[in-house]
Amino acid sequence: MNDKYITIYNNLINYTRNKDLYKNLNREDNFSDRLTLFLLHFAFFLKNYKNEENKKILQEIYDYNFRQLELSIREIGYGDQSINKKMKDYINLFHSMVSEIHFWDDLSKSDKFNKISGFLSDFQNKEELLEYFDLFNSNLSKKTLNSYLKSVSNP
Repeated sequence: MNDKYITIYNNLINYTRNKDLYKNLNREDNFSDRLTLFLLHFAFFLKNYKNEENKKILQEIYDYNFRQLELSIREIGYGDQSINKKMKDYINLFHSMVSEIHFWDDLSKSDKFNKISGFLSDFQNKEELLEYFDLFNSNLSKKTLNSYLKSVSNP
């Protein structure tokens, strides 16, 4: 497998590992929680860099990230039939995230809160998560896709 996009994948994983994101979860975080946050980060990433010029690269990044997720699910121990179902569920979740945050910059704070709440229902700190993703989105908009392709970015 070509690891051309490993830097972007690892950056998204590092953002997802931010312990502050999980501090008000009333239970131990699990794979599903981490994956949901990963997918949200990835959705914001794609939202910010989506244009005709980046279309081919973003498709390759999309394919690479979902291939990595499938490998992670296999490592957990799911069987082939379960993996296909899980991947379908995760891809559908991701596409609904992309759809919901497409106009993020134009949404009111309450609309943003409702969208974040829909994806992160088990999290108690939704206001903090909303601020976090607003800042994450803003930071993404200040960088070029090329800067993510060529460097390691810290969360």
